This record gives sequence, C-alpha cells and structure tokens, in this order.
Amino acid sequence: MLVDKPCGWTSHDVVAVVRKRLGVRGVGHAGTLDPFATGLLVVLVGRATRLAQFVAGLRKRYRATVRFGTATDTDDSTGRVTQSHAVGRWPARAEIDRAVASFVGGYRQRPPAYSAKHVAGKRSHALARQGRAVDLAPVPVAVDDIAVLEWTPPDLTIEATVGKGTYLRALARDVGERVGMPAHCAALRREAIGPWTVAAARHPGEVTAADLLPPAAMLPDLSREVIGDAERRDVAFGRTISQREHSDATGALLASDGHLVAVARGRAGQWHPLVVLEAAP
Repeated sequence: MLVDKPCGWTSHDVVAVVRKRLGVRGVGHAGTLDPFATGLLVVLVGRATRLAQFVAGLRKRYRATVRFGTATDTDDSTGRVTQSHAVGRWPARAEIDRAVASFVGGYRQRPPAYSAKHVAGKRSHALARQGRAVDLAPVPVAVDDIAVLEWTPPDLTIEATVGKGTYLRALARDVGERVGMPAHCAALRREAIGPWTVAAARHPGEVTAADLLPPAAMLPDLSREVIGDAERRDVAFGRTISQREHSDATGALLASDGHLVAVARGRAGQWHPLVVLEAAP
C-alpha cells in the first residue's frame, strides 16, 4: 500500500500504525524516510514483505529545500550547526543552475555521518550519537535528473530523481560546496517511487485492507511469465523450472489468474526461485 508519511514520524511509526489498523503482524516498508521528511512510503503486508528488496531498488523522486549559509552535523535541519557563513553576495541564478546541473548523471557521494551505513559492524548514526568520529567513504550514486524550481535566498527548491542509496541530505550539502558555501537540507518530501506518486497515498491512520495493492503490482520493472499448475507446485517447493524464453534477468512468475507466485532469477534457460510467495501445497 501507498502511505503518505507525516513529518516527525519514523518509518517504524508508520509500520506500527498500519499493523494496528489492519490487525496483521507481518508489516514492513521499502525505503526508509527520515523523521523530518514527508511523503511516499511503500508499506508491504504479509508475504509481500519479502518483496522489499525489489521495491527499494526503484527510482525515487524528491522535492527538497536546500538552505544556504549553514551546515549541520546531520546535513538536515534537525542537526547541530557546524558551520555558518556570513553572506555578502548570494549566488546568481545562473551559478545555481550550473552547480545543480553538474550532478546529473551521478557522482561519488559521501553519505551523511548520521545514516544507516555500516561501519565496523555498527550503524553510522549510532556511532555518531556516541560522539565517535565517522568518516564514510564516498560511493557512486545515480542522479537521473534535477530541476531548479525556485531560488529565493537563502532557500533553493529542487526536484531530483535518484537511484537507490542516494541521500538528498548529502546532495543538499554538496550543492552548497559546489557554490562555495555551507548548506543543508531544510525540508524533504518524497514525491514518487517507480510508477507511484504520493498523490495516491493515504495517511497511515486512515488505511484499510482495501488500500492493499496486489503483490504483482509491486514489481513494475520485472519481466513476467505465466506458469502452469505443475510449475506452480515446483516453484512453491523452491524447485527450478524451465523458461519459455531464455533470459538471465530477474522475473516475476505469475499464475494464470495474474497473482504473483514467486520472483526468480533466470539462468541457463531455467528460473531459479529467489522469493516464493505461494505456500507449498
């Protein structure tokens, strides 16, 4: 289901409310949103929670406010100010446009110290809160597109479509660095994930079972193959089955009525089940 996460809620808060609303224990989400952020969160229920890894890999679109003049230790508005800049002249719009456009196509991004990245077996944010220095290595991230929506100093509003693992907080910080002044992400809203937009989402306190999407709909990027009854039984037991058309991609295996049986990896003319949603008979 599609949920519009309110400001101040954690992703775990959303899961807890949905679990209570539906009376179902097995509830999870695909793609954490920071508490200060709002917007689209995909919530998965029951066996569909096994699909989180595939949903999390979809492209995401965000609207963010980059505030120039101050940097924080979290790269967002909830952190402690670590640097401030007395502004004599704000960058011109053309300078802002060039800086923002330079990120399109991707770059090597240093994740925020307060993030879920692992350092020596521990979450980076846990170490940072203990006062321990966290130096995360830059990693390649995908930035498909960025549009400048408004530049009213000190705030820059952008809309960006990015790949998995791209931090908008860090992008805000880096935009500031490209124009030579500190900056942080003052507001963040996730507008879309894959084909879904926040306009179709509901407040977590209002969701019902009628808002659940079919599991097959959660895999818009995967190829699909309809399998017969005998193949369904084999897949339910985790056995490989033959492909109708050879493909080494990951695919969704569907029953004749369209419901999702499993996600499988294609290899050497065979489907190898990765995630099985249909219980063995």
